[in-house]
Amino acid sequence: MTIQLVFAYAFLINVISLSYMYVDKQKAIKGHWRVPERKFFYLAIVGGSVGIMLGMKLFRHKTKHKSFKVGIPLIFLLQIVLMSYHYL
Repeated sequence: MTIQLVFAYAFLINVISLSYMYVDKQKAIKGHWRVPERKFFYLAIVGGSVGIMLGMKLFRHKTKHKSFKVGIPLIFLLQIVLMSYHYL
């Protein structure tokens, strides 16, 4: 897989993840049906952890959940380690 495809995928999955955070925050404000939390973790695992962390900061969303405050950054760090190992 070329590095351009990796960056294109990373950009797309993080835009999607950030969008899900925004939509879920709006639904939370309006008291509507919410996006399941496990979906955010799936998105993070497949590469959207930066988008979710950015959404946490920008929208002040899921910031009181210890599983998000700790889990999402850990997923991100694991991805960095795995990518570093793969490309070194």
